[in-house]
Amino acid sequence: MTPQFFSRDPNHPEFWDERFQQGFTPWNLGAVPQELRNFVAESKRSAEVVHNCLIPGCGHAHELGFLSEAGWQVTAIDFSSTAVATAKSQVGKWAERVQQADFFEFAPDHPLTLIYERAFFCALPPAMRGAVVERWAALLPIGAKLIGFFLLDDTEGASKKGPPFRTHPQEFQTLIQQHFTCLEDTDVSDSLAVFEGKERWQVWQRR
Repeated sequence: MTPQFFSRDPNHPEFWDERFQQGFTPWNLGAVPQELRNFVAESKRSAEVVHNCLIPGCGHAHELGFLSEAGWQVTAIDFSSTAVATAKSQVGKWAERVQQADFFEFAPDHPLTLIYERAFFCALPPAMRGAVVERWAALLPIGAKLIGFFLLDDTEGASKKGPPFRTHPQEFQTLIQQHFTCLEDTDVSDSLAVFEGKERWQVWQRR
């Protein structure tokens, strides 16, 4: 059966509430992505400082428990009440770390050292891209990191279709390089069909 949706504006939580309510979440891997596992393992090997991490637009928040078990301080936020309820129901003892909040208004209790991006940037319409990058920069102090998965596509017209909305690589570079330096850019080994072939794992440092 084809899902029936009534809200057509992904800027509003009702758009995402409907998708979670109907179980239409093709962006949900249902597991912790391998590149994130690799990053955490390397952080442990290098004795990197324990991170205070924010996960915006957390959805099912599969990564929350994994990062918390690694010793990180993690807050997962979503402005969809249904997404928050779904996440809380499946993260067990870490449920209190899931909050309903708007990314553009959220104020962390302690300075962040890392933001984890997974299907949040590409969920919002192209007109919001500049605001998201500016908010990343405002939340992260110099030296802190933005890590995660970015949906990049240089196919003509690709950025207009979504969500997920693909971003032209040059547009993304222009936006993010105002505040961040790229430390890592690699292929993704376990992309879902909706992202396959267009997703990059990247690590950016605030400067």
